[in-house]
This record gives sequence, C-alpha cells and structure tokens, in this order.
Amino acid sequence: MKRSGEMKRDLAGNDSTPLYAGVKQVILDRIHSGEWPPKYRVPSENELVVELGVSKMTANRALRELANEGELVRIQGVGSFVAERKGYSALFEVRNIAEEIAERGHVHEASVVILARETASPEIADALELAIGAAVFHSLIVHSENGVPVQIEDRFVHPEAAPEYLEQDFTTLTPNAYLTAAAPLSGSEHVVEAAMPQAWECKLLTILKSEPCLTIRRRTWSAKQVVSTARLVYPGYRYRLEARSGKMFDD
Repeated sequence: MKRSGEMKRDLAGNDSTPLYAGVKQVILDRIHSGEWPPKYRVPSENELVVELGVSKMTANRALRELANEGELVRIQGVGSFVAERKGYSALFEVRNIAEEIAERGHVHEASVVILARETASPEIADALELAIGAAVFHSLIVHSENGVPVQIEDRFVHPEAAPEYLEQDFTTLTPNAYLTAAAPLSGSEHVVEAAMPQAWECKLLTILKSEPCLTIRRRTWSAKQVVSTARLVYPGYRYRLEARSGKMFDD
C-alpha cells in the first residue's frame, strides 16, 4: 500500500476534479494496478480522512459511488472490499436462483405472495432514489428447491426501469432473469447480515423462530439508474453462500 504522503500527492495532482472524484481515482489506481486485489479490504472512511486529508463526507461519497459502480462491495459493520473481477464465482455475484438450483440437478419452484403497485416508504424511496410516496412495484416471492423453501425475495422496482414488471408471471420467470433482460446490470451493492426471522418469514420458510437466517440486501443499477432494491432471506441451515476464485491445485 502507498504511504499516506504518497496518496496525498496523488490526490493533489487532480486539481481540476472534485475531491470525491480524486479519492475515487486514487482507489481505482490501487485496484487496477493489482496493489489491492479482489477481496482486499480498502481503507475505511476514517482512514481515508487521515490519509488524504479530506472530509468524512467526501470519503463516504467516494466509497459509496465505487460500490454503486461495482468496484467495491460494502458489508455493513465490516468494511469495504475490492469486488471480484468477472470470470470468478463470487459470493456477491448477482445470480439467478433458478439457474443455481438447476445446476445442482434440482427443481426450482416459485410462489408469488405479493405482486403489486405501492407507494414508496421513506426507506424504499431513498434506496430507489425516488420521492417519498412515489409509485413503486413490489414483489414478494418464495423460492423453493425440491419443494423446500430456501429463499424469500422481497423486491421493490423502479417503475421507469421496468415498466412491465407487474405483467410478468414470476412462477415461470424469476425477477432476476426479467430485470437482467429489461435493464441490463451495470452495478450492484450488497449488505450481508445474520438475523433472526420475523414471524411472517418463519411461516413462509416453514422454520422455527429460533432458526437463524442469512439476509442479503441488494441494490442494482442499469447505467446510472437504480433498478431495484431487494431483501433476500435464506434459512441458515438450508442454504449456503460460498465463493471460490483462482486455480485449485492438489498437494
């Protein structure tokens, strides 16, 4: 890693660009040079403030935009990490659950609980970059593998990104597959958390209240527009997320 003084000089060399853009470029230079490889933990907001002499707001915007652009993966309470390059099987890859299940030789089924036009709550409006109370599309789907529920997909979609979303049959086509075709993915943001399920989630997943779950909060972009925000809930003992990269050698 470059020392603090060297990074400050890199930033100072970009006088014609906004500070946050200069911070982004410093980080991108480290990534593209290979100095910070995939899964490398990049400096935190507070560390960037000290190293580059910028405000916390500037550092936050730089990290947030790099995550939106798919260069970083931000995990709440843990930090920001360099995203896997294309060609690797990554934990944070945006995959179609139906394809994952089919690859295991199993049968995928989907049950649509909600598919409706709703008004955006403050939280959803912020995630989709819309006004509070604006129209959004909401789907709640339970995905099963060989008849056993393995994922709740609670998704809100920006109507302009996929105007025909509510007309789809999501028992035969997954939202992932439809949105990938309607608004090709250009970036994503993920937050991974361990959580205890809510009562209604227990009913949909047919699990006990004491069963821990893994939750992924995911936002996706197409070009510069937010397409959707989704909360994916997995029963911890039925489903495993894993990542592997590089070539594996026998001893």
